[in-house]
Amino acid sequence: MAKRKQTHTPEEDIQFLEAHLAGTLRPISPPKELVQRLGARIRMPSRSEITLRFTDWRRVFLIFGGVVSGMLVLVTVARALYYLAGRKM
Repeated sequence: MAKRKQTHTPEEDIQFLEAHLAGTLRPISPPKELVQRLGARIRMPSRSEITLRFTDWRRVFLIFGGVVSGMLVLVTVARALYYLAGRKM
C-alpha cells in the first residue's frame, strides 16, 4: 500500500475545518419561552437533600448489591453459552 505524502499537518486540517464551519454555520439563539420553561423545570437540590441521599446507606447497599448480582448472572450466562457453543464446534 503506497503512503500518501502529507503536505500539511493535522493541526492545519483542524484549523481549516474550523474556519470552514465558522463561515457556514451561523449562531442562533433559542426562544425565550423555551429558556424560561427549562429554567423552571431544572432545579438544583439543596445541600441537605444531597447529604440525605448519601446517608441512606441501606438503599445504596441494595443498589450496589443488585448491580453486582446482575453482572454475576450475565457473566454466568455468557460462560454457559460459550461452553455450550464451544463443545459443538
